[in-house]
Amino acid sequence: MRYIPHTDDDIRVMLSRIGLADVSTLFDCIPKALQLQRDLDLPPPLSEPELERHLSNLAELNDGATMTSFLGGGAYRHHSPAAINQLLLRGEFFTAYTPYQAEVAQGTLQAIFEFQTMISRLFGLDVANASMYDGASATAEAVLMAARLRKGRKVLVAGSLNPSYRAVIETYTQFGDLELVTIPFGADGRIDRNALASMPVAEACAVVVASPNFFGVIEDLAALRAAVNGDAIFVVSFSEPLAYAMLRPPGACGADIAAGEGASFGLATSFGGPYLGLFATKKEFVRSMPGRLAGETVDTRGERGYVLTLSTREQHIRREKATSNICTNQALCALAASIYLSLHGKAGLPALAKLNRDLAQTAKAKLTAAGAALRFAAPTFNEFVMRLPRSAADVVAASRKQGLIPGLPLAGLDGFDDRDLLVCVTELNTTDDIDRLARIVREG
Repeated sequence: MRYIPHTDDDIRVMLSRIGLADVSTLFDCIPKALQLQRDLDLPPPLSEPELERHLSNLAELNDGATMTSFLGGGAYRHHSPAAINQLLLRGEFFTAYTPYQAEVAQGTLQAIFEFQTMISRLFGLDVANASMYDGASATAEAVLMAARLRKGRKVLVAGSLNPSYRAVIETYTQFGDLELVTIPFGADGRIDRNALASMPVAEACAVVVASPNFFGVIEDLAALRAAVNGDAIFVVSFSEPLAYAMLRPPGACGADIAAGEGASFGLATSFGGPYLGLFATKKEFVRSMPGRLAGETVDTRGERGYVLTLSTREQHIRREKATSNICTNQALCALAASIYLSLHGKAGLPALAKLNRDLAQTAKAKLTAAGAALRFAAPTFNEFVMRLPRSAADVVAASRKQGLIPGLPLAGLDGFDDRDLLVCVTELNTTDDIDRLARIVREG
């Protein structure tokens, strides 16, 4: 694909058309305090060996990268089989972009189709798309889709949703007519169903819940679906899709849309991505779904082939008919997830999920014996909140001296204090790691 830069005349004409005098005015929505008022302070050019040495020195400053970690909160460390990167580096996948021409993109289209099929089956819904950015934007797109399908202008959002996801929903909806209403969570960490019963569900276009939620707690989705039985679209969000290898899928619990993060399936936690949005829904809603859909068909000789069946962004169809401007191609990340799911298979993935759950249960027991208290009694998957016998910041400081990151302090979130710590345990944590963490909690 060619990228043709604009000339000064092009820019002048475009600014004139929208009534602006200068390109900088396009950024007026960004607070002045956040705008850089000077040139970038860049060092002089380096040779390749000098640059490699410079980057190595920078990498060594990040000592947390090699520590034993119990961090979660939306990004989960899992083992990624070596075969994934080896296959991703194949030229036909690594260089492929949007598969507009089916005649020359059968491999890419089939890879997207297989990804969609696996995600659809995992979440128990009729159809899944590809090319969502990440879990937060996928959840926000689910809200926008619900607003297209239903007349209600309120969106009921669980207070236990990942705060970053909530912030992205607020950004997506800030200039529209949707009103976000928070559903409180109860003492056990699950949605307070008594509070939900008194909320304006009849005026809502969507009810957004998270399971596992930000605190690792598993919701009773079928019961929630029954509680909000009405016209609102029931959206289930998640950050840890591995949980659904052993939990009842959202579709079987009555979800209309399942939207969340897929990075656990073969993508490294590389300090900011890449991430992979997952999105699945019912067949009856497919034409309101954002993103692209690859489909299977037959050619004129009756042989199997793959095509882009549905593309709903404004670049492909009339702007007023577009459902979203999602336009990146996350196909390489989707391919990584597909390889990951294929390598684990129908038996391996539930076994891995069970290992995560069991290790987390072991950690709960050992941390409780060390003097911490479990913050929520509801079932969890591989993540949970502990109330420590002293400040979580003190435990973090003591742990780092011993090469360990104990979790994510929750001080500052509504309902939590400086002793609360979100702890995540995956298959990459050993029982020795858990014993070390328990010893630090007990002894400091």
